[in-house]
Amino acid sequence: MAVWLILACICMVYANIVKNIGSGTGFFVFWVLLSVCFMVMAAAVKLDWWKKMPKRLRTVLITLLCLGVAAFLGVEGCIINSMHAEGTANLDYIVVLGAQVREKGPSKVLKYRLEQARLYLKQNPDTICILSGGKGDNEPVAEAVGMSDYMVKNGIDPARLLLETQSLTTAENISNSRHLIEPGAKVGIVTNDFHVFRAVQTARKYGLDNAVGIASPSPKTFLLNNMMREFFAEIKFLGNMVIHR
Repeated sequence: MAVWLILACICMVYANIVKNIGSGTGFFVFWVLLSVCFMVMAAAVKLDWWKKMPKRLRTVLITLLCLGVAAFLGVEGCIINSMHAEGTANLDYIVVLGAQVREKGPSKVLKYRLEQARLYLKQNPDTICILSGGKGDNEPVAEAVGMSDYMVKNGIDPARLLLETQSLTTAENISNSRHLIEPGAKVGIVTNDFHVFRAVQTARKYGLDNAVGIASPSPKTFLLNNMMREFFAEIKFLGNMVIHR
């Protein structure tokens, strides 16, 4: 029982860290719910619910748990495998996926992406950079505009930047940006390490068959939160792929 209570406390503390520092999403609620689940497990141990449960129901729960763990490990393995993607040299375009822009400029997550893009552009002077992101309700300007301002202030020629200012999701980032890309071009998708796997999948879904990932770092404080969030996003992505076949 003590183990479950300790896990519940850890999850609740982490939820508060994610919420208070500001991750840009409401996913901290997941950790609150997980904490509640661990509390329920502690109560189950205390009250001996497992032994009182019908055998058939126990079998079903164990099966579902094993399937869930297998799916989680499989998806997270794919995410981890893509976290150090470097792309290839001399790509025709790189697409920087948007993230939150604040009054003072790009969020920390977005700065990592932009710095990775700047490095690539300096090493590959013929590559064009597409900055993709619209304006969310909590943002002062479209993400692409904020990204462009940052890139120009940090030495990137504006002539190398193309802006896509309408998208609000990863799928829209890709589908809208592809209209700025010449057919058959070699494309790199710049995003944070935890997001590369799904971003490249999305790019290929929308016809960018030559797309490769270019991983930027991400804030370590949010890495666990982001990787857990990516698991559910990947399950949703795969579900949509199956539904729309």
